[in-house]
Amino acid sequence: QVQLVESGGGLVQAGGSLRLSCVVSGGTFSSYIMAWFRQTPGEKREFVAAINQNGDRTNYKDSVKGRFIISRDNALNTVYLQMNSLKPEETAVYYCTVDDNWGQGTQVTVSL
Repeated sequence: QVQLVESGGGLVQAGGSLRLSCVVSGGTFSSYIMAWFRQTPGEKREFVAAINQNGDRTNYKDSVKGRFIISRDNALNTVYLQMNSLKPEETAVYYCTVDDNWGQGTQVTVSL
């Protein structure tokens, strides 16, 4: 079974930056399209970004384009989400996912 462990969340002021990491085990990481989603209480999980197997194609939610960067290191079985110029409305639990497998999530809180 694929296992995913997110880390890197925390409290940051509006305009600040965080880098999230997701370490994947239990499968062949380099064969996976990876994605990041986020979720606030009472809301559906929202797509944020995705990256293909070798990292040369990415896709982003329109509102994060130019501010967030998804990347991966296949040697480390890790996918990253660099988040810049964070906004309070982007406070959420951030999850990485592959093939309907989800990690525990990491909390990102953006203060005013």
